[in-house]
Amino acid sequence: MASSSDVQVKELDKRASGQAFEVFLSPSGTDAKGEFPLPTPKKKDVSLEEIQRKLEAAEERRKSHEAEVLKHLAEKREHMKEVLQKAQEESSNFSKMAEEKLNLKMEANKENRTALMAAMNEKFKEKDKKLEEVRKNKESKDVTEN
Repeated sequence: MASSSDVQVKELDKRASGQAFEVFLSPSGTDAKGEFPLPTPKKKDVSLEEIQRKLEAAEERRKSHEAEVLKHLAEKREHMKEVLQKAQEESSNFSKMAEEKLNLKMEANKENRTALMAAMNEKFKEKDKKLEEVRKNKESKDVTEN
């Protein structure tokens, strides 16, 4: 703790909230350093073998990490191939299904058109028969009138 000779206190004007003080500490000299000496860290003697061992361990960690990254990239690449293959299969299946649907619609349209043409031909044949009957009736009427 600092001694009272190191500290100066100056009272400021009183305020509504209470009193105010300024505290001045005198600059500390070399005495403070002598009271709290910081110990210097002890350096270990590192042998060449220990340095070599640490370097080898670091190299192993680097290689392990690199292998892990390569493995992860290979898995990602394989997954991308699977996704692309699946997308191509789905696209192919969609194209086949669309083509089949289109062929079925075209076949149904062709059948409908054929049926419609047959119905119209039948209708025209009936009209032709009626016209023939009307002509025959008219001719027979004309013959009987003369």
